[in-house]
Amino acid sequence: MQQCILRNGFSVMFPGSWLSSGQCGPDGGNCVQLNLGFPGVVGIRDSKPSAGPVLVFPRDGWAAFLAAARIGRFDCRVGRVSVSR
Repeated sequence: MQQCILRNGFSVMFPGSWLSSGQCGPDGGNCVQLNLGFPGVVGIRDSKPSAGPVLVFPRDGWAAFLAAARIGRFDCRVGRVSVSR
């Protein structure tokens, strides 16, 4: 279990295992891991320092991020960029 202290002073313990993409390879390095084991929040961390910091997001905020990513809101636009002066 990994403990996280939130900005409001509350402590969150992330039980269970952390999830990684199957594309991470057998050593699990250089990946983002996800934990859905605590009600109402999502924990996200880097796989390399497993005892390192955890980003904690509300579940509805995480769902909104995923929905936006699925429709391409964060896709890079390749092409000419005009700058107004």
